Amino acid sequence: MEFLVTMTTHVPAGTPAEAVDDVRAAEAAHTRVLAAQGRVLRLWRPPLAPGEWRTLGLFAAADAIELAAVLASMPLKIWRSDEVSALGAHPNDPHPAALSAAPPGSEFLVIFTPAVPQGTRAADVADAAARESVRAAELARQGRLIRLWTLPGEPDARPALGLWRASGAPEMQAILESLPQYPYLATRTTKLTPHPSDPAAPGSRPLAATGSRRV
Repeated sequence: MEFLVTMTTHVPAGTPAEAVDDVRAAEAAHTRVLAAQGRVLRLWRPPLAPGEWRTLGLFAAADAIELAAVLASMPLKIWRSDEVSALGAHPNDPHPAALSAAPPGSEFLVIFTPAVPQGTRAADVADAAARESVRAAELARQGRLIRLWTLPGEPDARPALGLWRASGAPEMQAILESLPQYPYLATRTTKLTPHPSDPAAPGSRPLAATGSRRV
């Protein structure tokens, strides 16, 4: 399973800078170990307010219990709270072989929540859904769509989460508006910046998803 984890760190007032540096160094070293084990797939920084210390992480684990153990093993956990979202398989998630080299630009996380206007014909929604898979495949070949998951929710109103790459916010918005299902969705976009401990390139996923197995 894959999980998106929002990790927020609050260092207690009065903590010596040397102690903070030691914990951060231990965290970076342990993250490299977890990445080698296939547990940490990606790390990003979301937009931060002054004084905020927050990280978004893509993790892989057998289940929520194993993930909890992985998170508890991280040195920064002594000062950190974690918000976990389980990620489900999405039918339009690009196959690794379909991904092209990532174009220059920034990564974005986009949450898609169903918001079909009242009175919309069911046939129109179904037609947009059918065309969406074709457009998603096109964007994957262009290196724009990297990953796509489902988020927890009711089957008929389940949100989706996408990892995208674009030159900037205007291009990202244009990409979203090109999706056939865009008129029937509410979107929330978060621009991501690189994390110094990010272990992998865009498109990373558990090896099991490509037919291999990590021991």
